[in-house]
Formats: sequence, C-alpha cells, structure tokens
Amino acid sequence: MSDPIAAGRPGAASGRAGAAHLDEQPRPGRWLALSVLVLAVLLVGVDATVLGLATPFLSEDLRPSGTQLLWIGDVYSFVIAGLLVSMGSLGDRVGRKKLLLIGSVAFGALSVFAAYATSPSMMIVARALQGVAGATLMPSTLALIRNLFHDPKERSLAIGIWGAMAAAGTAVGPVLGGFLLGHFWWGSVFLINLPVMALLVVVGAKVIPESRNPAPGPWDVPSVLLSLVGMVGVVYAVKEAAVHGLRWDIGPAAVIGLLALLLFVRRQLTLDAPLLNMKLFQHRGFSGAVLADLLTILGMSGLVFFLSQFLQMVQMRSPLNAGLVELPAAIGAVGAGLAAGWVARRLSVRLVVAGGLAVVGLSLAGCMALHADTGTFALCTLLFVVGIGAGFAFTVTADVILSSVPKEEAGAASAVSETAYELGAALGIALLGSIVTSIYQGFATPAGVPEPAADAARSSLGGAVETVGHLPADQGATLLKAAQDSFVSGVDTAAGIGAVVLLGAAVAAWFLLRGQSLADSAEPEPAADPEAAPMAGSGTTRHP
Repeated sequence: MSDPIAAGRPGAASGRAGAAHLDEQPRPGRWLALSVLVLAVLLVGVDATVLGLATPFLSEDLRPSGTQLLWIGDVYSFVIAGLLVSMGSLGDRVGRKKLLLIGSVAFGALSVFAAYATSPSMMIVARALQGVAGATLMPSTLALIRNLFHDPKERSLAIGIWGAMAAAGTAVGPVLGGFLLGHFWWGSVFLINLPVMALLVVVGAKVIPESRNPAPGPWDVPSVLLSLVGMVGVVYAVKEAAVHGLRWDIGPAAVIGLLALLLFVRRQLTLDAPLLNMKLFQHRGFSGAVLADLLTILGMSGLVFFLSQFLQMVQMRSPLNAGLVELPAAIGAVGAGLAAGWVARRLSVRLVVAGGLAVVGLSLAGCMALHADTGTFALCTLLFVVGIGAGFAFTVTADVILSSVPKEEAGAASAVSETAYELGAALGIALLGSIVTSIYQGFATPAGVPEPAADAARSSLGGAVETVGHLPADQGATLLKAAQDSFVSGVDTAAGIGAVVLLGAAVAAWFLLRGQSLADSAEPEPAADPEAAPMAGSGTTRHP
C-alpha cells in the first residue's frame, strides 16, 4: 500500500532516483508489526524494575550477602553487555525476526527458572542466562524498526513509541510487581513475563516481516569470544575493585579484558565481513550518541537500583505504594519520548539531548536532599522531571544511531546502542552501588547488639530490617534507625556523583552532536565509509 503523502513529499523525487530504492516504499502493516515489537521492550522494562521491588523479599528468603545482592542486580547487565554486539550481528545474518522469536521463548523459560530459584547462586545463574536470551531482544526490535520505517519522520515516531513502551514497562513493573508482592511470593514477579512472551511469539510470527543483511558474510566466532571475554573481564575488574579493593585477581582480569577488546577491534578492521563495522565510530553523531547513552545510564543506575530499597526499607512503604511513587518517572519519559522527534526537528538534536541530560543531572542533584521524611509530592516531582529529561535524550540518541548506518547494519548498530546502555547500567551499579554499600557498612551499632546480629545488619539494609525482628524493641529500633540513616547517606552521595556524571554527559553531547539534525524525508543510504562525500544519505545530516 503506497502512502500518497510520502509520494508528494519534496524528497520523493530523489527517492525515485534509482531502482535500488524500490524497497524504500512504505511497508503495509508496519504499525501493526511495531505494536508487537514493542511487547519485547515492554517486557525488558518490566523485568528490570520488578527486580528492584522484589529485592527486600528476595533478600529475606534467599539471604544473599551484600556482594551476592549486587551480583543478582548486575550480572544480567554484565552478560548482556558482552553479547549484544554478537547477537545484533547474528540477527543481521540469520534474520532479526527469527532471532527475536527464539530469544523470546528462551527468555520466558528462564523467567520460570529465576522465579523458582532456591539460593543466591541459583538466582545469579538464572539472571546470567536471562542476559544471554535478553541480548537477542533489544537489538532485534530496533533493527526491525529501522527496516520497517524508511521515512525519517515515521521512523522518529516509531522510535518514540519504542522508547515510550520501554518507559511504560518501568511504570507497569513497579505497580504490577507491587500488587503481586502484596499477594504472592517474590518469584511471581518473573512469571508475569510469560503471557507477554506468549503473545509476542504467537502474533509476531504472523505480522513481523523477516529482514537480514542480503550479503552478510560469515559469523566470526573468534570475534564473538573476544567481545564476550573483553566486556566481562573489564566490567568484572571494575566491579570487584570497587567492592573489595585491589585483589590478586583484579589486575589479570582487567588486562585480559582490555587485551581481548583490543584484539577484537583489530580483528574487525581486518575482516571482510566484520562482526561490527568499526568505521561507524568515525561518524561523530554516532559516537556522540553512544557516549551520551553510556554516561547517562552510568550516572542514573546506582540511584535507580537503590530507589526501591529506599522507598520500602527506609520510608517503609508497601511495594504497591513504592511502585506508584516511581510511576511519574515513566509518565514523563513516555510523553517526552513521543514528542522528542518533533522537538528535535524544530530546535536541534544537540539542544534536545544536552538539555535533557542537564535536566536529569540537576534532578539528581536535587536527590542529594533525600531523607526518610521526604514527602511523596517532592519525590514524584523529582522523578517526573528525571523521566522527561531521559525521555528526550534517549529517544533522540536512538534516532541518531539508527539513522547514521545502512539498514543492512542496523542490528549491529542497535547492539552498540544497547551495549552502551547495559554497560553503563553495570558500571553504574558496580561503582555507585559499591559507594552506597561502603558508606552503609560504616554505621555504628548500638551497644549490646550481638556481633552476629551486627554483622547481618551491616551486610545489607534488608539484613538490618530482618535482624531487628530478633532484638528487643528499643535496641532494634535504634539499630534500624542507624542503618537507615547510613543507607540514605550513601544514596545521597551516589546521587551527587550521578549528577556530576550527567552534567558532564550534557557538555560532551553539546560538542559531539554539533551540526547533527534529523532528516525530514527519505534519503539514500549512508556511505559505508564516513569519509565519503558528504555522508550521503544519512538520516542524520550535517550542517556546515
């Protein structure tokens, strides 16, 4: 079905310049296909937020140590960061739809494994395997959007909807998770993945068109292994050094990881069909958008990870109430994401991205004043503003990244974007989370508290909440107050560091995204070599 509006657009004549662009006609059923694709995004958003809500209940049942709790929170990000590029490239080769459906089935099955975990180690393994399956989802959805929507304005709206559904997942997760945690055991928050995955697979098999690189070349297994070893080695070294200080294994892990990444880059530059085209990073808009995503998530993730614990174990809210308090962030992100493409075309890409990051940074600075008595209105206002800034920034950077590459490489490019996101989350939780943990563990226990009880209380805030139930009322109340105050001090410090990172990201985005704009009409595909004149066909155009 042709689109008469697209046919009459000023850029339509150039779109008909060659027979190679016959496939650029609007695809019938593309909006229905999009509605199914975003189910995967919704699922990922729900899965990320319900884990935070379930943490206090999980801690009480499985009794993880503070370090194990951090691993439960970030091992998913470690694994997915190491595999995203490989899975994105695999989708370009074997078919993005096929990989998405296989990954969806696996993710659902592993959700059952996580729901019935009986030990911290089992939960860590379950989350790691979910990371393997999850690595197939996000790059596939973005790459399919790149191939479904050839008109830049339609693509911007589609990406906005994609981002809005990711934000909606963060809204639905806490509310639905809060309801489930109020009525069922903590494992139920993972089982909500099953109906969503079933709908995605059954309907998606019928309405999503397959797409792949027509001349992909072989999938280079050594590159896959180098990418995985490199990312996991580097992130492991950062995390363990932050949590435990310098140990004998930290240096070797860092060296092995960095060496593997160096060999990965060198190998990509020599392969005829690389897993990741490193020349993409020569495009300043692509590199700037990727860096902005990484720094933004790094700055926000530590606070986000501990927010649910703050609401439930410091302010003593119910899980459902905590979920409702977090809802304004998702509402702000949904609205901003849907409007981001329109606003960026009327202002500028760098103004919208840098401005959004600055707004998030200033909001995080406001979070430095959080305390046990902070009111609901103040919390909701801060989170709403964070959501608006993040919604604008993430939607526009995703648009820039997808528009900067040929559609044949959309899977690998989408994977780079998601790798930045997941790596930022892993590093943020590791670094900022470790700061919160180290500050928290420094609180003084009241006199007379047995040493085993004091050690349990210092292991995590969840441990302190459980410990006070076994102490005399006055002594337990004093211990809990000391633990809560120390935890809040750690969160405030993490918020301040996050604010500095976000404001730095805003400055970097302002310079790196200079001259970038979103195209208004379909153009030829970008040249593979960014030095080719003058980035012809990029959906992102340069101004003199």
